[in-house]
Amino acid sequence: MKPDEGEVYLHGERVKGPRKTVGMAFQNPVLLEWRSIMDNVILPLEIVAPRMSRADREARAMELLDMVGLTGFENKRPSELSGGMRQRASLCRSLVHKPEVLIMDEPFGALDAFTREDLWQTMRDLRRAEPFTTVLITHDLRESVFLGDQVIVLSGRPARTQYVMDVDLPEDRTLDVLYTPKVADMLHILRDQIKIAQGRDGGAH
Repeated sequence: MKPDEGEVYLHGERVKGPRKTVGMAFQNPVLLEWRSIMDNVILPLEIVAPRMSRADREARAMELLDMVGLTGFENKRPSELSGGMRQRASLCRSLVHKPEVLIMDEPFGALDAFTREDLWQTMRDLRRAEPFTTVLITHDLRESVFLGDQVIVLSGRPARTQYVMDVDLPEDRTLDVLYTPKVADMLHILRDQIKIAQGRDGGAH
């Protein structure tokens, strides 16, 4: 899809079409039931690296499956895994081809609170092990602060940048940081900005 206005650049080069260096993780894992977890994870490599050997594809997939705690489940079908485990497999699939940019569209929104927080930590560890830039779309303010280096609040349609917050927290942050006064203040500011974006600020800007 072409933008209605403006341009998108990646490393100084204008984006004109699909890029092999971009990964995508969806709200629902959308794993293919007729393929094993291993075959689901290596699917992007079949597309962007067709000359890569099966052994090399599986070795790369196992690196990621080990990182997210799915060792031993590579031959299972998606229906044999829990929702959180399927989302872990989906993350592995989105990263298997080592993208420079990963776009995540509310990937944890359908999960229960404990599983969601567990996957936040998994995502933190993945970024530490294999640095990449992430664009995370989320409605969860705690998630945005825990995972983000910068939070951008968008206005109502047509969406415009409403507010930008730099997240001044340690890179190796733990869940405990979400219960500090500093983060409480950040969340309060973001909530106020969302109210403004939605026209619920009572006229106070």
